[in-house]
Amino acid sequence: MANHHQKPHAIMIPYPYQGHITPFVYLAIKLASHGFTITFVNTHYIHSKISNSQSRENSQIKNKDDLFARARESGLDIRYATVNDGFPLVFDRSLNHDQFVEGLLHVFSAHFDELVGHLVKSDPPVTCLIADTFYVWPAMIADKYNLVYVSFWTEPALVFNLYYHMELLKKNGHFASQDNRKDTIDYIPGVKAIEPRDLMSYLQATDIWTVVHRVIYKAFTDIKKADIIICNTVQELEFDTLSALNKNQPTYAIGPIFPSGNFTKAPFSISLWSESDCSQWLNNKPNSSVLYVSFGSYAHTSKEDLLEIAHGLQLSGVNFIWVLRPDIVSSDETDFLPVGFEESIKDRGLIVPWCRQIEVISHPATGGFLTHCGWNSTLESIWCGIPLICFPLLTDQFTNRKLVVNDWKIGINLCDKERVTHEEVAEKVSHFMCGNSTQELRKAVKEVRKTLENALGQDGSSEKNFHQFMENIKVNARKRAGLSNGHVSPLHQNGNGLVH
Repeated sequence: MANHHQKPHAIMIPYPYQGHITPFVYLAIKLASHGFTITFVNTHYIHSKISNSQSRENSQIKNKDDLFARARESGLDIRYATVNDGFPLVFDRSLNHDQFVEGLLHVFSAHFDELVGHLVKSDPPVTCLIADTFYVWPAMIADKYNLVYVSFWTEPALVFNLYYHMELLKKNGHFASQDNRKDTIDYIPGVKAIEPRDLMSYLQATDIWTVVHRVIYKAFTDIKKADIIICNTVQELEFDTLSALNKNQPTYAIGPIFPSGNFTKAPFSISLWSESDCSQWLNNKPNSSVLYVSFGSYAHTSKEDLLEIAHGLQLSGVNFIWVLRPDIVSSDETDFLPVGFEESIKDRGLIVPWCRQIEVISHPATGGFLTHCGWNSTLESIWCGIPLICFPLLTDQFTNRKLVVNDWKIGINLCDKERVTHEEVAEKVSHFMCGNSTQELRKAVKEVRKTLENALGQDGSSEKNFHQFMENIKVNARKRAGLSNGHVSPLHQNGNGLVH
């Protein structure tokens, strides 16, 4: 184990989905910029997807086998490793989702364990494991190799807190009962009140033994053994929730975790898909006239809903860019738009399979975002001052919608009925992009953006928490090495992880 003069060395392993990889990469760069050695681990499959997307965009690209080569050229000590996830590269992880997640649950840890066994012999010695909260085995591996265990939660603290207190929801009949209660939930520590419809989709489900449920149950048992929890959120936006979590374990809000320097230009591409450049098309549109539509990198939607949304966009008369992943319905269902749709909207609509989202929403022509309410998309939209139309599909997106629409008032719901209809889409989109009420939303987004900016400032809560988090890693590493020379400086007046 390292002596206390050596650089801290963290192994980082994100969950193998785009929405988790992105903040992990930016956190790796930030930690390396503060003197950490980082070994960043992707699965072979994720590495292959990113490399292929880079090659398609730029055939001249060098070092496509090492995503962090450019970061090292700039002086950062970020090493890169890949690990087998237990499936061949040609295996369709989207079409065979449940089988893939079973592999992550039961098989993947053996491959990662073997890799860590080799990595711990590095120089400087590895002192810390920063793993995605959704993995079910980090405590076991951290304990085996005597590493500090940091759990990185890439979603809002509210979602973490609700999963953390699943047993309370169960005990009170709001989850996992034959007939879940429909009344307001007002007994979760740090959560004043939440409606059952705003719980994550997995806590609203009737089948509570799917493979994803089993992952959640195990992950939120494992998390209780973490030395440190970090969240991609801002203390001022979720103060009560974070205060409650801190009574159990040291929890630091260090978000939003964005690329340093130029927000719109990431240091290198980490996209799993080739990204279309929409800038030329946007340059020819008036300011704030374009609605950006994207349902993210992971969730699927029905063909029926897509047809209704397409007809609604057609009727609205609004300019739009619509990101439609080929597998948005399913890997084997790629023909889902109405006949003649693309021809009918060609002067005011652009359809792309994937794009550089930050560049689109930061462009002056973009005035709104019709979103699935993924957490990265929500934070990026706030940073760019773009109000949201919310169409949650899965998992945390329903709870994120509550934060956006009910709590922060920076967005509206796409549909107020059970099913989306083209009439409602047309009316909502048209009113949102052209109506006066959007001015109130824009004002509210600017206020929340200011909160994010302040948190990232030199004396901001996220910046202080980030430094406290790094110090806590070093203190825990010294303890594990059997050294007693050090303690965490008391930045906090009210327990772990919260600053004043």
